[in-house]
Amino acid sequence: MPRPRQPSVGRRKPAPPKPGARKPGTLPMFPERGLKIGEAARALGVETYVLRFWETQFPFLKPKHTRTKHRFYQEKDLDVLRLIKRLLHDEGFTIVGANKHIKEFGTDALMSGKPLPKNAPAASPERASSQSPGVDGQTRRVLNEVRRDLESIHKILED
Repeated sequence: MPRPRQPSVGRRKPAPPKPGARKPGTLPMFPERGLKIGEAARALGVETYVLRFWETQFPFLKPKHTRTKHRFYQEKDLDVLRLIKRLLHDEGFTIVGANKHIKEFGTDALMSGKPLPKNAPAASPERASSQSPGVDGQTRRVLNEVRRDLESIHKILED
């Protein structure tokens, strides 16, 4: 019976991390120039095309552009992007609803975490759904889908 063949080169242990190296997804210090789009996308946990799309949908989101059209995101831009991601992904807003919500309350007030005024009207369905207690993002998305289906059925019945 033939003997199992031994590897010609021993397996190497992974190299120890270099001094000052960072873990993926973390930023040790914010660079003065800002973050390139890929770095910003990794920090937020989204793809680069998402950031480009959000830039077209949210007019107040304006990262710096170099002469060669490279984007550089500053800390303030990342804070705004985190707010947009929270509204869209966690709170179930539509893009239009998130825009209205941000225009109504302002990015600074929404990022500060202060409670919003209670006398604000909840007329729009995007805002009304964001204020209902105990409803998570997934449930809100399902409810929004059901609402759209009911509206389309209502439209068919009206015709």
